[in-house]
Formats: sequence, C-alpha cells, structure tokens
Amino acid sequence: MNRAVFLDRDGVINKAALRNGKPYPPANVAELKLLRGVQQSLTALFDAGCVLIVVTNQPDVARGLTSKQNVEEINQHLYEKLPITEFYTCYHDDSDNCDCRKPKPGLLLAAARKYNIDLKNSYMVGDRWRDIEAGNRAGCKSIFIDYGYNERQPKSFCHRASSTREAIQIILEEYHEIN
Repeated sequence: MNRAVFLDRDGVINKAALRNGKPYPPANVAELKLLRGVQQSLTALFDAGCVLIVVTNQPDVARGLTSKQNVEEINQHLYEKLPITEFYTCYHDDSDNCDCRKPKPGLLLAAARKYNIDLKNSYMVGDRWRDIEAGNRAGCKSIFIDYGYNERQPKSFCHRASSTREAIQIILEEYHEIN
C-alpha cells in the first residue's frame, strides 16, 4: 500500500487572502502565490515516495462567487509547478450535504481507493478545522497549521505546526524513523 500526504490548497500550498481574520482563496491565477518553501518541501515528500493529493473545498463556485473553470485554472497552474499526484475538489456548499465537502472524508476515501493508500500511515495537512476533521475521520494522522484564524479551531490533531514547511518536516522525520 502507498503512503500519502493529503494537503489542503489555500493556506497550505498557496497563500490565502485574509479578511477579518478569515482565509479566502485567490481570485485567479494572477493572485496565486506559493507559500515559502512549499515547492522544495513537496519535492522532498515526493522523493520520499509519498503520493501527494490536494483535497480542497471550493464553495465559492456553489455560491456563484467564482467559476469552476477559474478554480480548475488555479489547480492546473499548481499542478504544473508542483509534484502533485492529483487534485480532488469539492465545489459544493454545506447545504448540499455532499460526501465530498470536508469535514466529511469523501475526497480522501476516493483517493485512497484509486491510489491504494494506507490511510493509517498517511497524513492530512490543513489550516482549518474542516481539514483536520476530514483527516481524522479518514483515519489519517493530522497536522494543523495554526495561523491563528478568527474562526473555529480543530479539537484534536497529531501535530501543530506554524507553516507548511514545518508540517512537512515533521512528516519526513516520522517517515525516516519508520524506515
């Protein structure tokens, strides 16, 4: 079975726009900015044999605030720059009650089936409670990147980090201990 690192997109791979202490996705590719050290960190994970899956909620599509095409252009741009295996995107809002919107684990479970992923030995890295809860529900180890957002915080996680680079370093150290 494969080990995977599931990553949220906005705030984990790329910079999120902060408004009133809450994170928002970039409006388009022109506003997209990779977080410092992400390219090198993801390359190190990939070189260590990890499947890298981005799992992202993009409810602004359901809310009519952006288009699916716009989200896919951002994803494609990131895919071209980073060693990401695949993007799994939920375009729904909470009221749709779908299985793919985090905190439900549907996106992670779908990727696990497709890539033969050992969830128990995989990680979910996120900066919001929904990311961490989805990882926990899927049976992954979770790493919360704590930016101090003005919103609900996750109740339980395996590790807390202050950046994506720090989160990935934790994963690499734990994988090194296992091997």
